[in-house]
Amino acid sequence: MFERYIKHALRETETCFLWGPRQVGKSTLLKTVFPAAKRYDLLLSDEYFRLVQNPALIREECMASGLNGENQTEPIIIDEVQKVPELLDEVHWLMENLGLRFILCGSSARRVKRKGGNLLGGRAVRYQLFPLVYPEVPDFSLERALHSGLLPRHYLSKNPKRLLQSYVGDYLKEEIAQEAATRNLAAFSRFLEVAALSNSEIINYTNIASDCGVSSPTVRSYYEILEDTLIGHFIPAFRKRKKRRLIHAPKFIFFDVGIVGYLTRRGKVEPGSEVFGRAFEHFICLEVLAHSTYSELFYSIAYWRTASQFEVDLVLGDHEVAIEIKATTQTRSRHLKGLRAFKEEYKAEKYILVSLDPSPRLTEDGILILPWEEFLKRLWSGDII
Repeated sequence: MFERYIKHALRETETCFLWGPRQVGKSTLLKTVFPAAKRYDLLLSDEYFRLVQNPALIREECMASGLNGENQTEPIIIDEVQKVPELLDEVHWLMENLGLRFILCGSSARRVKRKGGNLLGGRAVRYQLFPLVYPEVPDFSLERALHSGLLPRHYLSKNPKRLLQSYVGDYLKEEIAQEAATRNLAAFSRFLEVAALSNSEIINYTNIASDCGVSSPTVRSYYEILEDTLIGHFIPAFRKRKKRRLIHAPKFIFFDVGIVGYLTRRGKVEPGSEVFGRAFEHFICLEVLAHSTYSELFYSIAYWRTASQFEVDLVLGDHEVAIEIKATTQTRSRHLKGLRAFKEEYKAEKYILVSLDPSPRLTEDGILILPWEEFLKRLWSGDII
């Protein structure tokens, strides 16, 4: 149903890792792109126990098949590879000795690294699958995206609340908590809720630790786990100081708008409300993060804020593009204060305000005001950066 942006990249000849949180659509994508591929699905209990007890079986079965680098037409897929990291030694041998190509799919590399697994020493390309992005969704609905999020099942559901409840309870509060190696699940659950309330804001580790009843180092480790498991992303502060004193602490944003909505119990996102504005900003930031990776430009993404509270939401590259995000239907001069303050200090290629305005506008001092949909069309067609 959804034409995923990275499917063409996966058809390249190299062995690769495909990482992404649960339910972003990794397995569905691979079944669509490689319907005839030999597949090992470690979510199946019998397959898991068979291979965890004897990882060499995969080597023996590949050798018995007669496959090699010259006659192989589709990759061998190992789904949820982080569950049996020992398989990666066998994959390494098969790559080196038979020239076989694999796609190694999983929720994150953290468990592989923690168990000392073989990440193939740079021999495998790394891809990440995000939740749905704007160009992948026919007849895209902003209201649905902000309310339900963009995990495929959630976006399509007429009643996503139960799906979100299950995702948060079964995956975030249990499986991700296991990565914290903590028995204090109540503290981790509380941390998730506080972190969601602080989504897209500057992190204050001390305050969050106080709210959760744990230490600041523990909160830092929790955030690192969320980043390692691809549940969220740090956005660093832009640090090239000129005249104004800058804030240096990072921000953190969760990987999906709907997950934040559920954790914060914000209910329906009504246009014109404060929660709509926060969800809208979050959505645009996630589109930019995904574009940086999918486009393979890998440009840096930061935010800029001064001690006197001037702020620009996103600074892309080496201040090539400065972007402010406002959920207003009529941009006025007060909405441009942050961009104008940034413009006084740095010369960028573009200064853009993304809004709900009906039509693009260009101010006399060179700030481009773009309706959100026009911005995303230009972003994904390569006209922003």
